[in-house]
Order: sequence, then structure tokens, then C-alpha cells
Amino acid sequence: MNTYIVTCPSCSSKNRIPADRQHMRPKCAKCGTPFELRDKAQPIELTDHEFQNFLKGATLPVMVDFYSPTCGPCKALAPLIYRLNREYLGRVQIATLNTALHPGTAGHYQIRGVPTLLFFQNGQLTDQVVGAPPEPQLRQKLEQLARRRG
Repeated sequence: MNTYIVTCPSCSSKNRIPADRQHMRPKCAKCGTPFELRDKAQPIELTDHEFQNFLKGATLPVMVDFYSPTCGPCKALAPLIYRLNREYLGRVQIATLNTALHPGTAGHYQIRGVPTLLFFQNGQLTDQVVGAPPEPQLRQKLEQLARRRG
């Protein structure tokens, strides 16, 4: 799983922030100053090995983008996924899974084409979108997911 090295604006100490904890309003380990990660936030990159544990430990609703690096629609969707991750930070966890490197999870969810977006609430699959949806449709799905949080 990806991590960030963040320099504290108050004491200049370096802090390692795991990507799957970026939504938890992390603080400096040395002085306790809170970090604003919205500008640095990126979707969480998952592997087959990490996927189920990530879902079990997720404290927020989750959207996972199953993609392939050679897929044109996936490449077109990626900037929107990154932008929405920053906007929904703290409300929805957004993750990605490269199906070319990690086909096991895609097979488990019977994903036959990419991009495919899966939406989870409390570790349970609640919705799915196959293909690259228009931005308004994806925003609507994320809003619904964020509202069901609880």
C-alpha cells in the first residue's frame, strides 16, 4: 500500500502517513500538529493480497476502480478518480486495483471488462458501474455512498 512522507509545518519533522489512513486527519507524531492532506491525497493502490483486509478495516464507504494501464477509457477516467478522491477525502475511501498485475480480485468479483467501479458499505458490495461513467453520474453514486455512511 502506498504511503506519504509529510513534513510537519510546525516542527519540520518527517512523518510517514499510510494511504489507507489519509482520511483519519493525521497529526505530527512529534508535536501533534494536524496535517491537511487534501492536496496530496491519492487513491489507495491495492493488491490482491491486501484487498479483503482493506475492506474489513475500512471505516468509511469504499469505491474501488478496477483498471488496466493499457485501457484507453481507464486512462481517461483516472484524472477524475484522483480529483474525486481529494474532494471526498474523509467521506469515502477511493482505491484502485490494477487488474493486469492483480487478476485474482477481479476474478472473484467476476469483472470481465475495465474500467469497473465497485462500491462497498461495511465490507459488502452495494453497487457496480461497468465502463467510464460521466462525471455527474459518478458524483451521484459517491454522494449516495457517503450519505449511507453510518
